[in-house]
Amino acid sequence: MRMYDIIKKKRDGGELTTAEINYFIGGVTDGSIPDYQISALCMAIYFRGMTDRETCDLTFAVRDSGEKVDFSAVHGIRVDKHSTGGVGDKTSLVVAPIVASYGIKVAKMSGRGLGHTGGTVDKLEAIDGFRTTLSDAEFIEQVNRIGLAIVGQSKQFAPADKKLYALRDVTATVDSMPLIAASIMGKKLAADDDCIVLDVKTGSGSFMKTVDESRELARIMVDIGKNAGKKMVALITNMDRPLGYAIGNSLEVIEAVETLRGKGPDDLTGVCITLAAHMLSLAGKGTPDECEALARKAIVDGSALNKLIETVKAQGGDPKLIEHTEGFAKAKYSHAFKSRVSGYIRRADAEAYGLASLALGAGRNKVEDAIDYSAGIVLKKKTGDYVHEGEDIAVLYSNSQSSFEAAEERLLSATEISDAAPEKEPLIYDIIK
Repeated sequence: MRMYDIIKKKRDGGELTTAEINYFIGGVTDGSIPDYQISALCMAIYFRGMTDRETCDLTFAVRDSGEKVDFSAVHGIRVDKHSTGGVGDKTSLVVAPIVASYGIKVAKMSGRGLGHTGGTVDKLEAIDGFRTTLSDAEFIEQVNRIGLAIVGQSKQFAPADKKLYALRDVTATVDSMPLIAASIMGKKLAADDDCIVLDVKTGSGSFMKTVDESRELARIMVDIGKNAGKKMVALITNMDRPLGYAIGNSLEVIEAVETLRGKGPDDLTGVCITLAAHMLSLAGKGTPDECEALARKAIVDGSALNKLIETVKAQGGDPKLIEHTEGFAKAKYSHAFKSRVSGYIRRADAEAYGLASLALGAGRNKVEDAIDYSAGIVLKKKTGDYVHEGEDIAVLYSNSQSSFEAAEERLLSATEISDAAPEKEPLIYDIIK
């Protein structure tokens, strides 16, 4: 088998066999296929696409390129939620404790943020002492004992994806549906959960910019998961605006805690309740409507918040920070971003708000960049709200005063104010099963 022939076949619109796809991913993993041939096939896939069968085979090959998690020692049904990434997306901090409070096992491996999107692991590391690295034995023991553990992803998960993504990133082939699906699901399937709920973000602050694109990606990923024997559902959720009011690590933890206290923003609470309901439903706790009532009950009776406190304590974090969030470290400086005119906020571009938070120090441009956990943005007004001239739209927080100018420039260009109120958009566009 020759890589040249595989590239030519896909270039000419042919369908690759399972053996050819396995050969390709094997060569990516062991380094026997040079970068220029990997890039050439990615470009051919970008233009020619892949059938559902090819995409599924590619995903399984990526999954099998490295270590897989053995959850056989976990007692009970395992369910996970994966988000395609967004701005202000702290849903895992709310959803996982809700689900775990009902005895469902949530053994969660989360990623770090990069660019304008935040990572769950970064948010948790804003809690003093919280360990996002556990041994396999510690991880399994904690999941069995309290039902929930959240750790960073193993570097050995789907190593082929790491190499593929690095090359896709520099060859303008990132936005290929089969390659995106294989990247997400290859890593997700390496963690052997029984049920998976996908939160596919759509809009300016997400990778998929249109609802139709998001639906197609969701359909492909749900089908892949089902082919792997998993119970699957995907929600298409709105990321045209930041989710909730807080953007930035400790700020988002505080907002997640407030949501578990029943005092969270309507949009964040609504998305979290729906995600949790579908996780509980896949795990056999009832219909989605019945499970929505269960999710709300876990917030009202405090069991979900208690589960988060229990998890923080188990992983070495300071539970007092969850019980009294005013104890989180505060940024040295703050700056109010004020409206220059009166009117309705017609648009608040989520990606630009995420990039403004990045400029304040709340994120990273490169994997090795350090994060300022106290930096970020707290919105005072959101899309659809009326704002008066001189009124605060947001408050920016940073330990570097010099960062405010660049952040405010981004917010100015990202915030559109007009005389007419915008049409209300749904929080959840569709559910794919």
